[in-house]
Parts: sequence; structure tokens; C-alpha cells
Amino acid sequence: MPPSDTAARGRFLSGPLPIIMALAGGLALGLAATGAHWAEQGLAMADPVGGMWLDALKMTIVPLVVALLVTGIVKAAAAARAGRIAARSVGVFLILLWASSLMAALVMPALFALWPLPPDAAQALRASGEAAQAVPATPGMGDFLRSFVPSNLFAAAAADAVLPLTLFTLLFAFALLSLEAEKRDLLARLFEALGDAMLVVIGWVLRLAPIGVFALAFSVAARAGLSALGALAHYVVLVSMTGFVVLLFAYVLARWGGRTGLMRFVRAVLPAQAVAVSTQSSLASLPAMLGSCTALGIPAVRADMILPLAVALFRATGPAMNLAVALYVAHWYGVEPGWMQMAAAIAVAATTTLGAVSLPGQLSFISSIAPIALVLGVPIAPLGLLIAVETLPDIMRTVANVTMDVAVTATISRQIGPDDAA
Repeated sequence: MPPSDTAARGRFLSGPLPIIMALAGGLALGLAATGAHWAEQGLAMADPVGGMWLDALKMTIVPLVVALLVTGIVKAAAAARAGRIAARSVGVFLILLWASSLMAALVMPALFALWPLPPDAAQALRASGEAAQAVPATPGMGDFLRSFVPSNLFAAAAADAVLPLTLFTLLFAFALLSLEAEKRDLLARLFEALGDAMLVVIGWVLRLAPIGVFALAFSVAARAGLSALGALAHYVVLVSMTGFVVLLFAYVLARWGGRTGLMRFVRAVLPAQAVAVSTQSSLASLPAMLGSCTALGIPAVRADMILPLAVALFRATGPAMNLAVALYVAHWYGVEPGWMQMAAAIAVAATTTLGAVSLPGQLSFISSIAPIALVLGVPIAPLGLLIAVETLPDIMRTVANVTMDVAVTATISRQIGPDDAA
């Protein structure tokens, strides 16, 4: 989630355990308040506290998304210019990221059809959240295409119009690549610094996450009752299943793209997966992944270039699981996105993950999923509650990411001729 890996910037966080404990405590107290005489007083205190914490998270979304998009594209372009191996790697990464996003758009509706959220639970959750916002009507083709180009960039940002803002940011980033190196590097450092500053702000806000999550969990449980517990379990299973599909595809890619025996790949990647489970960090799993590549017979000169590039730019589960979360919120609120909204959400999910690869799970959860939710026209307030259980899907994110990193390294290495230079 991913997506979603705990990296160096995790020093800003207090860790997932206090948040999980706050979630459990808020749910328990909320359930105890159901029908009690003091429930209204409790809600009168919890609602503004949870709302203030959510607003503090929301205020960082627009600048962070812009900074991450620009930084991610500049880094991808720089890597592609580094040589043929790097250029081919970036191309494969982009194809797989778009495939990941498209897969979630197909799999999640199928999962909802097989195992929908019970209607009473969905209704209770909707009633427990912030006042249901009006879902915009699906625009016609002409209005939809025109919405891509913002007449006023600042007005688009103020209105959370993420799609036109993303398009402008992409155009700006590609224009940045055409500048001379000195100017390009200056602006790239500026946006990187902006992104780092926003991450510090989010880190400060997330230090208050136990308080905010406790208040939100209390409000949900007090209004929704036991339905809240079942809904959270339902969410964890369905979102994790999209990550499991990515994990399965990693084995398929290693077998057919990397021309590696299935059992050989299973044995080789197992140590890296064990590190991924224990650390929830692709970066921390990098040494073990290099060991997996050695066990698969991948030349060290290729693994040493492709794998770090994959950790820096490629997170296979990011588009799939981020879009899955946004679609779950849509399912929660009874929103059925039109095909144009879905196409836009697929594009945003595949694009925004480039800049969010190395972020801690709780940071990337907000910065990566909120833009997708806004494109789909669903509220982002539920993300404040879902972030509390992100640790569980995050394990699947990291294991699948690590497995896919090794699989894609084997595939790219197999495609490279013996005379290809880096």
C-alpha cells in the first residue's frame, strides 16, 4: 500500500503499533458507547478531533503530489539516459505499472460481485462517516475532455481537481527535461526539497495519528456498531487479494520472461521474501534480493544496475492496491464510476506511483490514494480510518514488490544480449 514500503523516512513516524492500538481502543470504546447515554457527548468530542486530523492530512496532498510527480519523472528520465540497460528497465517498469493498474480495475469489481460488503454494513459506515458528499454526475465526452485542461491552475488545486492538475504537472515535468542541465537540475532539486518538506509535515501530522485514528474509530464504531469490524476485515482481505494477484504474476513473469525454473525461482526468492515480511521494506530487502539474483545465475553487473533501479522507481503493487483502496471506498459509498472516470483513475494510479516508491507505508497511503479517490469522485475521509489497518495489506505489498523486483530483473537480464553495454 503500494502503494507502501517502510524506508528511511520512516523515522518521522511513531510506528504502526500505537496506531493499531488506537484503532482497537477506539473501536472497543465506540462499541461500548452504542446505545449508551454518554454516546452523544463522546461523539461531540470525537468528531471534531478526527475531522481536524483529516484536514491536516488533506492540506498536504496537492503540493506533495505535484512534487512527487515531477521528481519521479525526472529520476526516470535520468535513469533512462544512463544506458541501454537502464532505458530498457524503465520501459519494462512503465508497462508493468500500467498493467498493474488495469488489473485492479478488472479484479476489484469481480471481487465485489463475488463477495460484496453487506448492504447494512455499507449503510452504517456511510452514516458514520462525514456527511456524504454529492457524487458528481458522469460528464459527457466533451466535458470530460475539456476538464483535462485547467483554465486556472490554482483554482483546480483549490477544488481538488486532481486530473487537470496531474496533466499540467506531467507537461511541466516533461518540459523541464528539455531545459539545459543546470536549470533542469535546479528545478528538480527545488521540487525534491518541496516533496521532502511536505513529508516532514505529514510526518508531524502522523505523530498525532493515534489520537486521530482513535477519534475516527470511536465515531465509526459508535454509529455503525459491529458492522465496522466486519467491514475492516472485508477491506483487508479484498485489497490484499489484488496484491496477491501481482505476486502470482511475478512467478509467471520469472518463469516465462526470465526463463527460470519455477521451483528454482521459489527457492531463490524465499530469503528476500522473509526479509520483506519482517521489515516491510523493499530497500532493506535489497541485499537479500541481490543474493536471490546470484542464486538465479543473473550476472552481477546487470543485477547491480537493474535491482536498485527497480527499488527506486518500480513498485508493482502500487497502482493495483492503491486503485483497489479507492475502488473500495467507492463501493463503500455506493458509487459506480463511469468508464471515463475509471480510465482516468487507472492513469493516475499508474503515474503517481513513480514518485512514491520509497515512502513509508503511511505516507504513501495518503499521497498515492487520495488523488485516485478524488478522480473517482469519492470522499477521502475514510482513508484516515483505513490507514490504521494498512500494516496488514502492507505486508502483501512488500512481499509482492520484492518478488516482482527479482522477477523483472531476471526478465530484463534475459532480454539483454551479451554484447549490450550498460
